[in-house]
Order: sequence, then structure tokens, then C-alpha cells
Amino acid sequence: MDLMKTKPEPTQFAVCLSNRGYAASLVVRRLYAVIDDPVAARRGLVRLIDESGEDYLYPKRMFAPVELPAAVKRRFSPTSKSAR
Repeated sequence: MDLMKTKPEPTQFAVCLSNRGYAASLVVRRLYAVIDDPVAARRGLVRLIDESGEDYLYPKRMFAPVELPAAVKRRFSPTSKSAR
């Protein structure tokens, strides 16, 4: 039995509008992969993969959602060889 927890796949993308208070973790105007987290969303937060490569919660107001074409989404997928 595999006890290792798998990381959730990003479901959408957002661009960072502000990194105030999080300069080491976020870059303004950079695109970030967002992971669906309904509990966080109800609290005004968004879960995304930041500069550390791990997923963390940030205030939703710091980001704007971005709709990408399917081909671009595949390129940003963590399992994509071109993303490495």
C-alpha cells in the first residue's frame, strides 16, 4: 500500500497582481498554477504553487484568474517534459 500523498494537479492559472508581504514567495506579473481548494476559496484565499515549488494559501485579492488555451495549459502541467 502506497502511503505517500500525491500532490493535487493545478486546475487553473492566475497572475500575481501584488506580492506585498510575500516578496520572497511571489513575483508580480508572474503566472502561477492554482489548485482547487473550496474551503480556502470560502475564506477569501487561493491555493497556488509559489516560487518554492510548494502549494500555499494567499489572499485571493493578490491574483487575477487567467484562462489559457488547452495547448498552453499542457505546457504548464507539472507532468509536462517541456515544463522542466
